[in-house]
Amino acid sequence: MVSPPHEAMHRIFQHDPGLFSRVTHFLGVDLPRPTGATALPTDLTEASPVERRVDTLLRFETEERGPFLLAVEAQGRKDPDKPASWAYYVSYLWTKYRLPAALLVVCQDHATARWAQRAVTSGPPELPTLTLRPLVAGPHNMPVITEPDEARADLVLASLAAITHAAEPVVNAILKALSTALRDVPEDIAAPIVEFTAHGLGNRPVRHLWRNLVAVDLSFYKSYISEEIRDEGREQGREQGRVQQGAQDVLLVLEQRGLAVSDDIRRRLTECGDPEVLRHWLARAVTAPTAEDVFEGE
Repeated sequence: MVSPPHEAMHRIFQHDPGLFSRVTHFLGVDLPRPTGATALPTDLTEASPVERRVDTLLRFETEERGPFLLAVEAQGRKDPDKPASWAYYVSYLWTKYRLPAALLVVCQDHATARWAQRAVTSGPPELPTLTLRPLVAGPHNMPVITEPDEARADLVLASLAAITHAAEPVVNAILKALSTALRDVPEDIAAPIVEFTAHGLGNRPVRHLWRNLVAVDLSFYKSYISEEIRDEGREQGREQGRVQQGAQDVLLVLEQRGLAVSDDIRRRLTECGDPEVLRHWLARAVTAPTAEDVFEGE
């Protein structure tokens, strides 16, 4: 099953095809600025039973050099089978459309990015008949956008910056800048950015920061991901409230029974984050001869 980060890393180029021309600035590639872009079908399967499907396929029009194709692939880890698939994509697109075809691979970690950008040839060293050299965007070359004004100038690029730096400590500052920049943006523009960013962060711990930022800074947005983020935040708040109440219940029973409660016991109760454990301790507190006996055997 395709993961949300995988989808976000390539679908963001479908949302804003012009993003590619802005990204190439950071990749050290001088391409003519497109005057138009069209999303093409991504299915590259022929009569063979093996399915070949590129993640995103775009056709760009330029005044200087005419049209060219761009295949965008999201790569979350090293895969020794991928270079052969990528070579197939590029050669098939060249054959089918008779247009120059380029490949952009988007990664979220340095090791995968280094692996993906290696040149791969299909022949012996003496006869490198077909050589594949993908463009690679990742944490090693994507901009670190930590100022709201810079994020506001290019919201989609700022979202891609957050996605490609999702595993880096600097992502916290990027997300804060992006959420601040989105405050004054119309919902129809901001909502896709909120969703791409949320999906691109996947299950990394930093996703909680983004959800909190959206819940506080962008509380007026009504997209499904925004509502999902706020619902999760409310549920986390309710869970935290239940935990705090559970600790207070145990303390109340001990105090009502006249048992001495030391600072260490009070700290252990208030720092426990498991409601089930607190309920277990509450049942013991009713009959335990001392406060220490609540934790007997643990």
